[in-house]
Amino acid sequence: SLQRGLSLLSALVTAHLESSVHFLCLFLGDITQKGYEKKRAKLLAPYVPQTQAVQKESRPQMPVPSAAPASASSSSSSSSSKFHRARSGGARDERYRSDIHTEAVQAALAKHKEQKMALPMPTKRRSTFVQSPADACTPPDTSSASEDEGSLRRQAALSAALHQSLQNAESWINRSVQGSSTSSSASSTLSHGEGKGTSGSLADVFANTRIESFSVPPDVTATTSTPSARPAGIDLPPSGIVKGMHKGSNRSSLMDTADGVPVSSRVSTKIQQLLNTLKRPKRPPLKEFFVDDFEEIVEVPQPDPNQPKPEGRQMTPVKGEPLGVVCNWPPALEAALQRWGTTQAKCPCLTALDVTGKPVYTLTYGKLWSRSLKLAYTLLNKLGTKNEPVLRPGDRVALVYPNNDPVMFMVAFYGCLLAEVIPVPIEVPLTRKDAGGQQIGFLLGSCGIALALTTEVCLKGLPKTQNGEIVQFKGWPRLKWVVTDSKYLSKSPKDWQPNISAAGTEPAYIEYKTSKEGSVMGVTVSRVAMLAHCQALSQACNYSEGETVVNVLDFKKDAGLWHGILTNVMNKLHTISVPYSVMKTCPLSWVQRVHAHKAKVALVKCRDLHWAMMAHRDQRDVSLSSLRMLIVTDGANPWSVSSCDAFLSLFQSHGLKPEAICPCATSPEAMTVAIRRPGVPGAPLPGRAILSMNGLSFGVIRVNTEDKNSALTVQDVGHMMPGGMMCIVKPDGPPQLCKTDEIGEICVSCRAGGMMYYGLAGVTKNTFEVIPVNSSGSPVGEVPFVRSGLLGFVGPGSLVFVVGKMDGLLTVSGRRHNADDIVATGLAVESIKTVYRGRIAVFSVSVFYDERIVVVAEQRPDASEEDSFQWMSRVLQAIDSIHQVGVYCLALVPANTLPKTPLGGIHISQTKQHFLEGSLHPCNILMCPHTCVTNLPKPRQKQPGVGPASVMVGNLVAGKRIAQASGRDLGQIEDNDLVKKHQFLTEVLQWRAQATPDHPLFLLLNAKGTTVCTATCLQLHKKAERIASVLCDKGHLNAGDNVVLLYPPGIELITAFYGCLYSGCVPVTVRPPHAQSLVATLPTVRMIVEVSKAACILTTQTLMRLLKSREAAGAVDVKTWPTIIDTDDLPRKRLAQIYKPPTPEMLAYLDFSVSTTGMLTGVKMSHAAVSGLCRAIKLQCELYSSRQIAICLDPYCGLGFVLWCLCSVYSGHQSILIPPMELESNLFLWLSTVSQYKIRDTFCSYSVMELCTKGLGNQVEMLKARGINLSCVRTCVVVAEERPRVSLTHSFSKLFKDIGLSSRAVSTTFGSRVNVAICLQGTSGPDPTTVYVDLKSLRHDRVRLVERGAPQSLLLSESGKILPGVKVVIVNPETKGPLGDSHLGEIWVNSPHTASGYYTIYDNETLQADHFNTRLSFGDAAQTLWARTGYLGFVRRTGADGERHDALYVVGALDETLELRGLRYHPIDIETSVSRTHRSIAECAVFTWTNLLVVVVELCGCEQEALDLVPLVTNVVLEEHYLIVGVVVVVDPGVIPINSRGEKQRMHLRDSFLADQLDPIYVAYNM
Repeated sequence: SLQRGLSLLSALVTAHLESSVHFLCLFLGDITQKGYEKKRAKLLAPYVPQTQAVQKESRPQMPVPSAAPASASSSSSSSSSKFHRARSGGARDERYRSDIHTEAVQAALAKHKEQKMALPMPTKRRSTFVQSPADACTPPDTSSASEDEGSLRRQAALSAALHQSLQNAESWINRSVQGSSTSSSASSTLSHGEGKGTSGSLADVFANTRIESFSVPPDVTATTSTPSARPAGIDLPPSGIVKGMHKGSNRSSLMDTADGVPVSSRVSTKIQQLLNTLKRPKRPPLKEFFVDDFEEIVEVPQPDPNQPKPEGRQMTPVKGEPLGVVCNWPPALEAALQRWGTTQAKCPCLTALDVTGKPVYTLTYGKLWSRSLKLAYTLLNKLGTKNEPVLRPGDRVALVYPNNDPVMFMVAFYGCLLAEVIPVPIEVPLTRKDAGGQQIGFLLGSCGIALALTTEVCLKGLPKTQNGEIVQFKGWPRLKWVVTDSKYLSKSPKDWQPNISAAGTEPAYIEYKTSKEGSVMGVTVSRVAMLAHCQALSQACNYSEGETVVNVLDFKKDAGLWHGILTNVMNKLHTISVPYSVMKTCPLSWVQRVHAHKAKVALVKCRDLHWAMMAHRDQRDVSLSSLRMLIVTDGANPWSVSSCDAFLSLFQSHGLKPEAICPCATSPEAMTVAIRRPGVPGAPLPGRAILSMNGLSFGVIRVNTEDKNSALTVQDVGHMMPGGMMCIVKPDGPPQLCKTDEIGEICVSCRAGGMMYYGLAGVTKNTFEVIPVNSSGSPVGEVPFVRSGLLGFVGPGSLVFVVGKMDGLLTVSGRRHNADDIVATGLAVESIKTVYRGRIAVFSVSVFYDERIVVVAEQRPDASEEDSFQWMSRVLQAIDSIHQVGVYCLALVPANTLPKTPLGGIHISQTKQHFLEGSLHPCNILMCPHTCVTNLPKPRQKQPGVGPASVMVGNLVAGKRIAQASGRDLGQIEDNDLVKKHQFLTEVLQWRAQATPDHPLFLLLNAKGTTVCTATCLQLHKKAERIASVLCDKGHLNAGDNVVLLYPPGIELITAFYGCLYSGCVPVTVRPPHAQSLVATLPTVRMIVEVSKAACILTTQTLMRLLKSREAAGAVDVKTWPTIIDTDDLPRKRLAQIYKPPTPEMLAYLDFSVSTTGMLTGVKMSHAAVSGLCRAIKLQCELYSSRQIAICLDPYCGLGFVLWCLCSVYSGHQSILIPPMELESNLFLWLSTVSQYKIRDTFCSYSVMELCTKGLGNQVEMLKARGINLSCVRTCVVVAEERPRVSLTHSFSKLFKDIGLSSRAVSTTFGSRVNVAICLQGTSGPDPTTVYVDLKSLRHDRVRLVERGAPQSLLLSESGKILPGVKVVIVNPETKGPLGDSHLGEIWVNSPHTASGYYTIYDNETLQADHFNTRLSFGDAAQTLWARTGYLGFVRRTGADGERHDALYVVGALDETLELRGLRYHPIDIETSVSRTHRSIAECAVFTWTNLLVVVVELCGCEQEALDLVPLVTNVVLEEHYLIVGVVVVVDPGVIPINSRGEKQRMHLRDSFLADQLDPIYVAYNM
């Protein structure tokens, strides 16, 4: 099918791709001509206006939810009015509207069409994000998911193949692969490989997709499927590799391509696409490398020599026009209120509207004065007692008034001013945990606020507890609520007058502002600044008494407060306040108010212009001819110019005068920074600045000439305020004055501005008391300036231009970008079908020494996967092309799930916090770390090998010891004479049967803790004899034949073992198959039976039936089992004679085990090794016949088998056997046994320890109640073949300390395939030591000890003490030379109990010699024969002076390590970092595939959280390990295979992933 697909495609390509089209191919299997035409038309629609009709036919249109741009909230459902429908569909957020910009973006995208690469589309499980169709008109408020029902038959893998012209040096050829989208079954549909390109370039396909020469990965076993829950202790079948033998013969079902990728794999094809994408040259040349020396000092990226630099002279501060002196200006604002309230009582001051936009109440100046007086009197005199007033002048009070009640707010505000208390207006809290609510609480606390004023209606609406009290809002101080409705106020006595003094520097009010990080600060405004600001505004806007003003802004802060509440009273204006809730239902209401009241001035934001344009066709007869000023208060947004232009072009026919549009720039600190004065009719309109985006990113003003695609058109915001001065200073560092052609932060100095952040002296100094300095650093003048937080410059004619805000500044690799500009670029990519306009957040997160840009948008509920993915890819290209900056992460979240500000915008800092905490719950995500992160250290080049002589000399000069260590010398230790006589274990058993026949050796417990079986020396001997005779009679076996023992953990296994030895057969213990998952477990049994060439299987009747059952036949060929003998009913027959091996070097038993990398290896243990091992353990643990030990381990291989079956017979102690699987039904079993029998030494596995830690951690009290006490335990040893899991052993010790467990008791062992017991803590000797090593050095194979708490440090624990007679040396695995003790190397071991070799079919001598009988290439120990353990570690001299010993630290298995960027990584270190990032990560495993790092995480939370993990995982691996994650796979709990020893089987996981058998929740391919 591959060939057919290729030929079909080449025909299509030649036929249809002459016009080089920006083309995304979505192939579903083979595609027909007609289907191709339809798809092509659909995808080209955004570029070719004429093809609209085709597009309609190709996809049934669903009703499109409205794009209420800033308010996608459910409250709008009440008003799904005609306005709403009019605005639905292709509504574009006009704040960012710019036809020029849209053209630029489309041009940029078109430019990309030649170099566009195939991005592999993420794989998503169907069940995760399905939803029912949304309501027709309102975006749902639920956390709805991303796909509608219509896309259930979704196309699976989207590969975007955009052809470069053939002249291009690199002809990218991609294979687009299609597979089943839902990998729900283990064997998902195989995919058709399809290549694109002319048939002539087939060779290139393979040339390009060849993966550099990596070692061939093991092929994938066809039989595996991952059981949904992990059955306890299942060794998954190996990947068909047996040491020394490639077992590929019976596997015809696999088609391996040259590089070992099964071609059936959909996953690996996506990885292939990803690799092709990553081969693309990255934009920034990688000159910004960090130096990677020993300390890995991070260098700052070097600036580009060609970047534009400012060339102008240093600017001088600009003065505004003088503030005119008007004779009748009041001495204070309160005096103005008194004057109008007493002399013009009937004049209207403020009109409020009802929900429909009709005037409902007008407050006159008289009413305002009298009610403010009543409130002031009440506040000062009626709240407490005469001697104990609650409020004193100067106290702060919170004003909590809803946005639709300006009248009550105004009375409260002036009431506070008259009472000389300081009002702090805040938003009405809606829930206990509003976005940013906690920070508001911090502001209230820092202002010392104990009192909140509000209205009766508002108070009733606040969230209450069960008993009717107002809830305690998160982070808020305890507040007393005071209702200010007139009926609750006391009339002031005739003789009471408020104290109205001339305005001074005492605080008048506090306005809150939210910083970029989300913290809320209070800008304190003095009475004199308030007054001066009103005077300056009156002069700049030329207000005259009695004018009518329409205010659409929030009256609690900023321009809404300054014009609508303060300057209003100064000039006896009449303000009509249009609340946000009215705007939502009737977007044209403010225009109608201007028309109805013949208003002279209107205060709006770009949003209001935009909404009015949307609804304008409903109202033909409005006139705006009365307006002399349309003040656009967010003129500081550089994209306001297009809103103003569009509004003017629409409403000029309704009488709007072009010169009336007056943009202004404001900030909470500097108040009004600049405002355009109303122009003279007929005078030319002010010019525009067309600036180069590239120049702006370097902070330089350059008129854009070359590339109109990356230009920013900015309008001026007029001149600065009367009576002020302005200068521009560098945004970071000391406030140095900018040059005339440089962008900087605008600073203002005048009497009208904030005076401080309340209670924050430090921040205040840097913002409100800035003295500019010149280039040499000396101050310019004495006058302090206030930083406005706006970025801009002063242009010709002293006009002020603003290009962005400090809060929206994203500084990436030394270049500055503006969040608003990036939002605009994102919106210019046609997104009608995909995202809500105006619901896009852009912010930067700091990852790996630089800021990284994150874009988050709300996705429409009816957008399909393909639409979203296509939109995301195009946004990336557009931003890349226009801003020359990479986006680190692009996330789409379901409609209405981003945190909102009180007026419905996006709460950016809260969104960023959700993103970093992993609680954003995206429904689509695209990470691009490969393209963005250009500052990684250089990959390490391996140094050419150094000769042995120079190593020796080097070590001597450096004073380093050669890293070697050894246990006690066996020769010096006197041993029991009786044991010395017996060379063989069988002889020891016979001797014990005679000497102490009734001494119990073994006790087997069941889940209830009762003894189900015991064996004395004599019973064991007798039973062994009977088994031996059966083997001779029934099995007709000869000495030296191999016998597989298939038993559950217990005493039968032990008797069968000795029975084999008595008859001269070689036992092979094998874990029995799991009845519930035969398919997964039986093939392993089968393989060991085959590889060990077993002549017979000894087992129980139950297991015998299972082996021959129908279910078993489904998994393996049951006809080819060797003889199966069950040992349940044995004949009582004496054995003629017990076999005695001729020499101790004869084989005693075979030990088979599946390694974590999926290798099945069997090692040969001789009788001499068995005796040596038992003797070493006896000495180390001081075992003798009066002792009892408890064993909770699997008895099938390694040290677990030795402790379970061999040690008791040798040393004569009693072993209490606890099968680990019994713990699943009774977690208390192991600990209660240890307590009940007063056990001093107990052995367990990590799985058992983890079960107890997780299962009993919160039940310590219950353990105490049961009388469990562990104070008897002297050693609790974890048997393992891996790096000690320090965190697990520590938490186990800590948890059970309360029931008497000594902190010194827990230790670990270390063994490997070549030698099952190298270290074991034992009873005497110093405690195990721990060290902290530097992870960065470890990657370079160096060991550097650091202090606890050092960054990038790793805690390692010694793996117990080295056993008697064992020597270890640390060796360079490549050169085989010994290493100094500051190096990480392979651990080599020499001891009497080392295994005598691998057991394979063709005794592969080279492998044998390499692993078991190796010599060092040089050095003193070069004559010794060593065995290679395959583990990396180091030796350190540790301990106190009296007790110094050489400690062996194991770091990890050599064949598990990942070689990435020339460094050596241990998977467990990366996994530990990943597991810490989010509470929902249950388990994690990493592996590499074709140089890509793949991270698999198990999600234990809800599936909504799946995509939250992708950025967190990518961030942490980058930060802590300097690696870029290639693929993140999110799976269900229990998918990562774990073997019986509790070790992850990463290679097995890799094979399942590539064979597409994991059924992942989500697979993210990082670009």
